[in-house]
Amino acid sequence: MPEISLSKARSIVRGILKKARELEMKPLSVVVLDTGGHVKLFEREDDASPGRFEIARGKAYGAVMTGLPGSEQMARAEQQAYFVAALNGAYGGQMVPVPGGVIVKDSRDRTIGAVGVTGDTSENDVVAALAGIEAAGLSGLA
Repeated sequence: MPEISLSKARSIVRGILKKARELEMKPLSVVVLDTGGHVKLFEREDDASPGRFEIARGKAYGAVMTGLPGSEQMARAEQQAYFVAALNGAYGGQMVPVPGGVIVKDSRDRTIGAVGVTGDTSENDVVAALAGIEAAGLSGLA
């Protein structure tokens, strides 16, 4: 199975933080996971709240483990709360089913990981995530 490289993960994070500073977003925390849900890279900007790692990881974890970006997970939770609660239970409560969890795809449209961004509005988190993924020469499913 193809996996995201550390080099690509670093490029993604740099691109996300660059976009966030361009848009004057609040301080962000960013995690990049591989397809098994393991942390490849994490960065927390100065002044980002300390609890953001768990949120960023939960957004990315839900995306990579379900194959659904955070926006689709949230919509599913609104329509079938019992299902998403059960699914989150199966994953040990590790999912945060809201926008900001973005699936990362390679040039052959294969999932190679996921990104979780948190710190600003969920909508802005997605904008930054997609910008970083695209800056790394990859595509994102948000």
